[in-house]
Amino acid sequence: MTITAIIIDDCRLNLADLAHSCGVSQEWIIERVQAGLLCAPATDLSRNCFTSAELTRTRRLRNVERSFDANPELAALVVDMMEEIQRLKSGFNRINDDLIDL
Repeated sequence: MTITAIIIDDCRLNLADLAHSCGVSQEWIIERVQAGLLCAPATDLSRNCFTSAELTRTRRLRNVERSFDANPELAALVVDMMEEIQRLKSGFNRINDDLIDL
């Protein structure tokens, strides 16, 4: 089985690409950016440029909203917790790897 993936650099997706990649409308994304649920609060939508991290967050937010019929704010809180757990696991794995090397 071959898995093909494309690594997206810091700024490769425009608003239309992000919406298409996540299966949502551009308005759906704009509403969540303006509410501070997606991207940095200072994100300027006119820059029309989204990172791979924003793509991942958008997909997670969409999935939580759809799967659990959650409102956007609750879904964003769940996604925040998912991202924090991922960050903690990465830190734990780095520490664990360092201990093994000792």
